[in-house]
Amino acid sequence: MPRLSQWLIRAALVYLLLGFTIGALMLTNKGIPLHPLLWSWLPAHIEFLLIGWIVQLTMGVAFWILPRYWKRPRRPNEIYIQIAFVLLNLGIWLVVAGTTFRAGAWALFAGRAAEIGAVVFFALHGWPRIVSRDGA
Repeated sequence: MPRLSQWLIRAALVYLLLGFTIGALMLTNKGIPLHPLLWSWLPAHIEFLLIGWIVQLTMGVAFWILPRYWKRPRRPNEIYIQIAFVLLNLGIWLVVAGTTFRAGAWALFAGRAAEIGAVVFFALHGWPRIVSRDGA
């Protein structure tokens, strides 16, 4: 497994842990009221699980599984995946800051733009690797 896939999958598992922890706190808060502001963490819970865990895990596995070229370099332009990794994680935290901590609409907009940028860079890397084996 490529090192970059390992980083993407490990980061996804961290987001899974964060999302489950926040979800458990909110669920506990339903039965035993801990603090009324815990419900303001719902957008962070959703962002961590949907984007942080599912999208990042998918990107890590797809980078690993997408066909490699037969000749060296086997996975060219890995810089695109590195940029996508940074943009996705930056976007997640900006969206969380914009929704949970009320950092402002600019943080939410910048976060979503960074996440879209991550998808674009991932597509730039993956698109040329989607080829048929028979050359047709």
